[in-house]
Amino acid sequence: MANRNNIPLKSPVTQKYEFGPWQLTSTKSHILKSEGPERERFDKTLELPQVPEMVFAENILRLEHADGFGVEFNALDALKRVDAHNDPLQVAVAKAWQEARSDCEHIKNVVKPFDWTFSTDYKGTVFGNIKMESTTERIDLEKLKRRDQIMFYDDFLLFEDELSDNGSSMLNCKIRVMPSSFFILLRFYMRVDDVIVRVNDTRIYYEIENNYILREYSSRDKQMKEIKAPINVITDMNQVGPHLTLREEQIEKLIFPTKDLVDNNVS
Repeated sequence: MANRNNIPLKSPVTQKYEFGPWQLTSTKSHILKSEGPERERFDKTLELPQVPEMVFAENILRLEHADGFGVEFNALDALKRVDAHNDPLQVAVAKAWQEARSDCEHIKNVVKPFDWTFSTDYKGTVFGNIKMESTTERIDLEKLKRRDQIMFYDDFLLFEDELSDNGSSMLNCKIRVMPSSFFILLRFYMRVDDVIVRVNDTRIYYEIENNYILREYSSRDKQMKEIKAPINVITDMNQVGPHLTLREEQIEKLIFPTKDLVDNNVS
């Protein structure tokens, strides 16, 4: 929903930070307007019959290596991963959904069903000749708990929707850069009141001496009646995760191209 309170739109604010051979660029701006070139681009690209109420189309985090490869996080690519043809939630928890939210407008949407919770398994947009392969190496969470100096930090939304006052759906991105590493957390949180909670996390970690980035993705959910936690935890995207059931996990190395490969692509 664009500029709902008629607040003057602000120009994008961009921060840049150099981390060794990496250029980190973080841009934050206003909610996507209901019309205009940017909205047309979203409507033409996506098959969704509607987009979230608040889409931050110009909120982008981009990490680009001097050799031209890297990873980016943006709302359009995240929404491409939303199911535009089926309503998987209604299938997964059909009975609970029918009982709890039979008066919701979405349950009557049988003409063109879609995932109206905007659930996405988006893990970032990789560009350049990065090779992705499965690994058993995990991110060292103990290192992340150390009180290292924070050289750069940012935290912003990519999209948010209140699901017609029946819950919440949002995608948030955070980055922090330490003297010898950087860490990114991309977190999707979805709650349909009295029905289900889901958290999809993508964690990205890089240490300056490595020629690869570790990427861990996990998807957790649980029906609300089964969650043994107070409501303030259930409604907090940063606390509810440990109370949910792990459904899927992927651990990958994003391996950088060799110098020879980079040179061949340039020539």
